[in-house]
Amino acid sequence: MTQPITTLIHHPYRAPEGFEAPQPGVFKASTVFFPSVAAMRSREWKDKSAYTYGLHGTPTTYALEERLCTLEGGLQCLLAPSGLSAVALVALGLLKQGDEVLLPDNAYSPNKALAEGELKGWGITHRTYDPMDPADLSTKMSDRTRLVWVEAAGSVTLEFPDLPTLVQLAKQAGAWVALDNTWGAGLAFQPFDLLPDVSDNLGVDISVHALTKYPSGGGDVLMGSVITRDVRLHLRLKHAHMRLGLGVGANDAEAVLRSLPSMPLRYREHDETTRILAQWCQTREEFAQVLHPALGDSPGHAHWKALCKNGPGGAAGLFSVVLDARFDPQKVDAFCDALRVFRLGYSWGGPISLVVPYDLASMRTVWPRHLAEGTVVRFAIGLEAVEDLQADIDHALSALR
Repeated sequence: MTQPITTLIHHPYRAPEGFEAPQPGVFKASTVFFPSVAAMRSREWKDKSAYTYGLHGTPTTYALEERLCTLEGGLQCLLAPSGLSAVALVALGLLKQGDEVLLPDNAYSPNKALAEGELKGWGITHRTYDPMDPADLSTKMSDRTRLVWVEAAGSVTLEFPDLPTLVQLAKQAGAWVALDNTWGAGLAFQPFDLLPDVSDNLGVDISVHALTKYPSGGGDVLMGSVITRDVRLHLRLKHAHMRLGLGVGANDAEAVLRSLPSMPLRYREHDETTRILAQWCQTREEFAQVLHPALGDSPGHAHWKALCKNGPGGAAGLFSVVLDARFDPQKVDAFCDALRVFRLGYSWGGPISLVVPYDLASMRTVWPRHLAEGTVVRFAIGLEAVEDLQADIDHALSALR
């Protein structure tokens, strides 16, 4: 190499090995070099024993995958560009024409939309079941049911189901069980060991986690994960992951790696503030019902108490209220608009508290029998002082009057 530009591109300097620091290195690559044609032909990407192409993994993404497995008690992990893409990967990797998927009626709405849209168009049917009634799930199972989704707690209304019973029923019928574990986040309970005192280690087959929420913690990263314990199931999903071309950016992986060590502390803080606010909201006559699994009269409280940590750090940072039916939707919107510390916005798990009003009737097949009549508003609690959040709700309630 005689020309400076060629030497610049093929520079011979290599930094010395042995550098260690608190955070893993950030490796950005599409192209990965091979020392020989033989190596190019023999390297294996499916077991993380080597590197072949940036889309199939780098030291940065491998490090994140392994730490997430430790967090949730799994053995294999796949990263996806968002929580929803992780949900879609499970469906696309496991289902084919003629199969059926069952979803709880309180499932994450985009998951239901996927079933109603793309899956239906590809000849994959779906039905919803009442997550608070295991007998309903048992009745809905058929010889075409290949996948059953479970959520704990349920989206928006935060019912906590009898998760071990739902998992047992689905597995006895020969279906895979996938859990949307974004709420529990690997901290409230262990998805692969729901009954740790039972010898057969009852657990879900797949845990899907929107890393966008608590693992990121900043409201600035989109990412999802699919975690398993069964090698064959993992490889089936991994091949689909490869064929779909799913990948995450190195800087996004770095951001989640940086936030993971503080996640239990943040989760606990979210939890403590949320319980205080939920209990205070129970004293307000404007709210016909307050929904939070740790509250004794919230739907599924006994199931939450049996499965999750009962102290701080076992109930996440979400709670919902049902505003009394005497307040029309316009007044409920005015209440939400009057909030100043809470911001209107989707997602949760970041430092800023959020609020969203929901038209629940349009999201469910039937109005849940355990919910009061009225309009549902969900609060996602950030890291602000509880006194300021309570004062903000108190002030905004004047808009209802």
